[in-house]
Amino acid sequence: MATKILVIDDDANICELLRIFLEKESYEIATASDGVEGLSTFKQYDPDLVLLDIMLPKKDGWQVCREIREISQKPIIMITAKGEVFDKVLGLELGADDFIVKPFDMKEVSARVKAVLRRYTNSGKDVDDETVRFENIEINIQKYELKINGKVIEIPPKELQLLHFLASNYNRVFTRDQLLDKVWGFDYLGDSRTVDVHVKRLREKLEGVSDKWILKTVWGVGYKFELL
Repeated sequence: MATKILVIDDDANICELLRIFLEKESYEIATASDGVEGLSTFKQYDPDLVLLDIMLPKKDGWQVCREIREISQKPIIMITAKGEVFDKVLGLELGADDFIVKPFDMKEVSARVKAVLRRYTNSGKDVDDETVRFENIEINIQKYELKINGKVIEIPPKELQLLHFLASNYNRVFTRDQLLDKVWGFDYLGDSRTVDVHVKRLREKLEGVSDKWILKTVWGVGYKFELL
C-alpha cells in the first residue's frame, strides 16, 4: 500500500503543489484547508505522516499538533513562513518531528519526508520491551509513557525517546551529534540546538524528582544520565 500523507494548509496553491509533487513520489495524498477539517481528516484518513502549516484558520497548527499528539504518535512535519527559533522550540515541545520553512524547495520536502518516515519506521522496529526504572521515575518506550512518583506525566515523543536513550545508557556521555544520530536518526536535517531544547525541557520536568540521578551536562562534550 502507498504511504499516506495528509497536507493541512490554507493556501490552496501550496496544497496542490505538494499533492502533485508527492503523488509523483508515489505517496497517497489528502488535503485539508483549516485546522478543524485537518483534525477530522486525520481521524478518518489515518495518514502515515502529516505536513502541517502553523498559520491556519479555525484552529492553528499548534493546537492541531497538540490534539493529534493526544491520540497518535504519527510523525508531523510543521510548515512555517517565519523560520523563527520560537516556532521551532514550541513545535518541538508539542511533539513535532521536523520543520520546513516557506518558501521551500520540493527536493527538501522529499528529503525531510523520507527521513522522518524512516526514523518513525525504525523506532517502531527497535523498541525496548523493558521499562527503564530509577528512583521515582519509570520510562516506557512502548507506551510512550513517563511516570514520576507513580504519576503519568505528559511528555512529547522526542523528549521521551531522548530520556529513554540516556537512561538506558546511564553514566555514558553522548555528544549532541551522537544523540541526533541515535534519537533523531543519522539523516536528521536539523541542527544540534534541537538536543539542547529537549534537554532543557526534560530538566524542567525532572527538577527535584530524585537526588539519586541527574541529567547532566558534560561541558565541551554533551550530556549523560548520571547515577549519583
